[in-house]
Amino acid sequence: MNWQEVCNHPDLQNLPFKLELNEYGQIVMSPAKVYHSILQGEIAALLKSLRHEGKVLTECAIYTHKGTKVADVAWASPEIFTRIKLETECSVAPEVCVEILSSANTSREMEDKIMLYFSRGAKEVWLCDAAGNMTFHIPAEVVERSVLFPAFPQQVEY
Repeated sequence: MNWQEVCNHPDLQNLPFKLELNEYGQIVMSPAKVYHSILQGEIAALLKSLRHEGKVLTECAIYTHKGTKVADVAWASPEIFTRIKLETECSVAPEVCVEILSSANTSREMEDKIMLYFSRGAKEVWLCDAAGNMTFHIPAEVVERSVLFPAFPQQVEY
């Protein structure tokens, strides 16, 4: 399947979990727990409060060479948002892509996603664990704080 087919398929509407496509066009499903939803909302709200320009996106589908990946939260500058706002899946990644980790995520999966988001143009990829602890990645490096959002906390309270 491709992402447009997934989006249009009537049996896949309103599912209680996140969908992605792998590089073979297979659907990958991940159920979300309550903490995941809470952290997603808190991170989105913090991003919006720290920068009024640009757009905060949740469940942001991004085309990659290994299928469609869906960032839990993303932030796009006005320029990138203008490019992607009418697309079914983003042809370029927003500048910040955030993944909220679950117990099912492996280190290899997260390393792959980080690399895939950077390959599509992301400037930063953030990981948030179940306790709200943040890890900030720029290409080829982990940094103590976000470069684009230096006031973003190292732990999200919930």
